[in-house]
This record gives sequence, structure tokens and C-alpha cells, in this order.
Amino acid sequence: MKSPLRFALNRMVAPDLPLADFIQLAKALQCDAIEIRNDLKNREIEYGMSASRVRELCAAQGIKVLSINALYPFDVWNDERRAQAIELATYARECGAQGLVMCPFNQPGDTRNDAQRAAGLRTALSELALILREYGILGFIEPLGFTVSALRRKRVAVDAIKAIGGLDVFRVVHDTFHHHLAGEHEFFPELTGLVHISGVEDREAPLDSIRDGHRVLVGEDDILGNAAQIDTLLSTGYSGYLSFEPFAESVHGLADIRQALGSSMAYLQKPLP
Repeated sequence: MKSPLRFALNRMVAPDLPLADFIQLAKALQCDAIEIRNDLKNREIEYGMSASRVRELCAAQGIKVLSINALYPFDVWNDERRAQAIELATYARECGAQGLVMCPFNQPGDTRNDAQRAAGLRTALSELALILREYGILGFIEPLGFTVSALRRKRVAVDAIKAIGGLDVFRVVHDTFHHHLAGEHEFFPELTGLVHISGVEDREAPLDSIRDGHRVLVGEDDILGNAAQIDTLLSTGYSGYLSFEPFAESVHGLADIRQALGSSMAYLQKPLP
């Protein structure tokens, strides 16, 4: 039997809202889970809000924190990355987050070959597994489908997780945008810890030119196949959250984000034709 849709809100839905107001938005939409981020100017995490305050605000409204987004680039392991990982793991544990999203190196100029990237990925996962176990949180690995990304496909992540014996602490993020960009056809519902959803409606843009700024809420004009991707995940055993993660400024500037999100949720709840 297919699981019902469980929606969550990533802070990227409304990055300019104070956290307390963002939590109220989630409540109004009957979402009981959010993701917070460490890359929003003048917002929580590294910009001053204590982890205990995040926990307090969420607990008061019955909201769980799914993740902190994100440790980057998690697959380039060094002393700086270790320090970042420990800092974020500490914050995650103290604010009650279930895990930490981890994104791979995603810039031009990566001189490593495939073998070196694979070795770096395994090294990073081995080191991160120790930290995750110590702090009692999960690591959500998010492949990025861009052509410059060092880790484009979930298959590579899954194989590396298994190779280092990390099935107890690692899960993959199925991001509908990156799944489409990478041309990936494999689904890993049993190892999927989180699903990020966003839509793209620009039918004229070449696939390799699509960027985060194209990512809007999912609706009738979506070209990424969100509804079909979600149906496949739920039909094959995934029962977790679908977290809205639109990056487009057109979404961030909406006068009524609650209504827009409600419409997107209603669209996704329709049976596939």
C-alpha cells in the first residue's frame, strides 16, 4: 500500500521570514516538519540563534527539525571540513535535528579524476560516520545533478555508503530537480532519508543551463516529472517527508506563499492520470 504524502518546508521556501513566522507557516499548512539552513544571511545557525532557541520554538508548535542544510563540500575531507562537521553536528544534536544534509563539491576546476573523487568520497564518509555516530544524528547525502558536480548520482553514493559500512548513519536525499538533471533512473526508497521537491517550468532552457534560480513550486507546468518521481518513491516503499525547496526569487517574493504552497500540495495529491 502506497504511503500518503507527508509535506515539509525547507527554509528556502521563505528565506526572509523569521524562524518563528516560518514555523507558523508550516503549522498553517499542517506540516509538522521543517529543514533549517546554515547559508541564509541574518537567519538562524551561524548568524546568532542558539540551538536551544530553535528547539524551543519548534517544540512549542509540535514541529520537528528534519535537517540542517548543509555541510559543503563534504567529500573534500580536511581539518577544516572536520571542524565544520563537528560544529554542525553539535548544533543539530542541540536543536533536535534528525540529521545533516551533505552536498558534494560543485564548482568548475575540480582537477581530480573519477578514481580520486571516489577515494575522496569514501574517506569523507568513513570520517563522517564516526562523527555522526558520536552525535547520534544521520547524514543525508545529496547528489547534485549539475555537470560540474563531483557526485551527480545516487548510485555512486549508495555504493560508497555500503563500501564503508555506513548503512547505520547515512541516507541519500532524492532531490527531484537533481534526479532529473543527472538523467538518473534508479530509485533507492529503502535508503532515501529525505526528498526535496521543486519544479521547473521553463521549457526553452537547455537542460545543462538550468540552475537553482529556475526552481519554483511544483504545478501543472512542471517539466521535471515531480508527480511521477514521487509516485515511484511512495509505490516502492518510501514513507518519509517531501520537503519543498524552491530557490527562485519569484517564489521568495510571493505575496501569499501560504496559498501558493497549498495549491502545490493540492496538485501533488491528485492521482496521476
